[in-house]
Amino acid sequence: MKILKLLNSKNLSIFILIFLLFSFNLKAEDEPEDIWDLEKKLEKDSSSKILDDDSSKIDIELENSNLNSISSIIDSNILEDNKINIVGLYDPEENGLNMDLWINSDGQEIKLILDNINKMSLSKDAQEILEVALLTNSYFPEKNITEEDFINFKLNYLINNNDLSLIKKYLIKNEKSIYNSKLIKFYLNSFLQNSDLENACKIFEEVNYFEDEYINKFKIYCLINANKREEAQLLFDLYSEGDSKDEFFENKFNFLMNYIEKADGNILEDNILNFHLSHRTNLEFTYQPNNNTPDFIWKYLSSSNLLENIDAIDLEDVEKISLIELATHEKNYEEKELFELYKRFQFNINQLLNVKDSYKLLKNHEGRALLYQRLILTEDEIQILDLSYKLKESFIKDNIENAFNIELKRVLLKVNQEQVPSNFSSFYNDNLINEPLKKNNIKINNKIIHQSKLLKYFEEQYDIEKVENDLNKLLKSIKKNKDYIVSTKDLILIESFISDGVEISKKYNNMFELGESNIPTDIQLLLNNKEVGMILLRLVKIIGEDDVENLGSDSLHFMTGILNELNLDQIRNNLLLKVLPLKI
Repeated sequence: MKILKLLNSKNLSIFILIFLLFSFNLKAEDEPEDIWDLEKKLEKDSSSKILDDDSSKIDIELENSNLNSISSIIDSNILEDNKINIVGLYDPEENGLNMDLWINSDGQEIKLILDNINKMSLSKDAQEILEVALLTNSYFPEKNITEEDFINFKLNYLINNNDLSLIKKYLIKNEKSIYNSKLIKFYLNSFLQNSDLENACKIFEEVNYFEDEYINKFKIYCLINANKREEAQLLFDLYSEGDSKDEFFENKFNFLMNYIEKADGNILEDNILNFHLSHRTNLEFTYQPNNNTPDFIWKYLSSSNLLENIDAIDLEDVEKISLIELATHEKNYEEKELFELYKRFQFNINQLLNVKDSYKLLKNHEGRALLYQRLILTEDEIQILDLSYKLKESFIKDNIENAFNIELKRVLLKVNQEQVPSNFSSFYNDNLINEPLKKNNIKINNKIIHQSKLLKYFEEQYDIEKVENDLNKLLKSIKKNKDYIVSTKDLILIESFISDGVEISKKYNNMFELGESNIPTDIQLLLNNKEVGMILLRLVKIIGEDDVENLGSDSLHFMTGILNELNLDQIRNNLLLKVLPLKI
């Protein structure tokens, strides 16, 4: 935050004035004392201080909480002196990596592959590897990329992934990073737009290193909300010393601090904090969203129960109904609300009985209302399929298809899958709700190498001698079966053991041929150059939107071959336990 640079050496005079305010006996000609020594002095004398001024005396009570605020304010202003070379969440050793996984890579190449990955809807398996690649503590690449740009790859991943728990862990672990402002703002805004101020403010219990005006105002507001008014006033005073002025925030601050009886009625929608303050400080607050209303305001209105009651909406107001349909499509309005609105439309018996022709003669939203009413009245499975298909097509035609997702899935559950005609099978399968599958149990089959009890060794660290003995015994048994053909998945398991140091008796060499994983040329070049991070990104891209167990055996073979060569045992083991076992 620009305003807090008043504590930098460039503004030494202001720095001295602030500390004079708290009766530190500093002389202008003396060298400034270490800020940490100053804090210790504060801790020794935290009683009330009376400060003389030419015009007035100001009583300030310094409690322990105030000291913490002072400390955090100081801390946030020495960020530029706290440059760090390592940013991440996971220690490299957790996954067999090291700090150099990006050091040899070209920043332009990293950006190119990440841009391609970000266009994909990654499977969970691909996401897991991407998370390891981006969030492992590491040194920065040195070619064609700045430190800030590289860290932004990590921040953008966290934001796009939208896992607030993971974001919080990252912010805490990297609290002294000077680049966290974007992520902190995203975290704060995500909670506030869902009317969860409490969880938004909790981040300030853990993170106080930032340089951002918006975050500072948010913290001031959190302090007021927590009834820590002295701390709020202190931080606001420091904020007010800056170059920028925010009359809107100042007005809301004065009202919340009970310095004025009434706040102005201005409503700002440039960010969620200002919109929330507009709402909180106005008992007569009203707001009518429109087509230009930002998504975060829609979410706030919905979570705060500020949206217009469905029962009060005029059915003749076509513009309003179209707005609600669009908002539902954009997930800013709940589907159940929209369909409750559809139920309010009045149709005659002839329209309901001849719905297939009647809905075409109505306005689009009225036609959808008619189709829906007829849909919920029928029990006939073919009619359910036909009507829901027509209704979905109507939504698609008006580019609001996402307004009919949850309700469509609920409706299709009424249909017996065995009764679905071939002409509706794709529609049914694409839109039916998929119940979460229970985790399959692994069934051991010692007649097949890659499904044998040997798999259990990949679940934890194993004794080399023990697995050697078990593997050779199994190969001896398998060799007796003249019809047994060693599969690619068998080779994957065997080669992984060999990579870990397991020795196989030479008498079994004629059973299989090793080392034929056919690693792609571009990945081999990355291997030669020890670009481990880039290799992980290539694996992410290969997996893409697929579950690893659905990949071809050849792809799995060269992927495990790569991981073996890099000694990334943990990542490899996770992969093996997904693709090799027989599951029931």
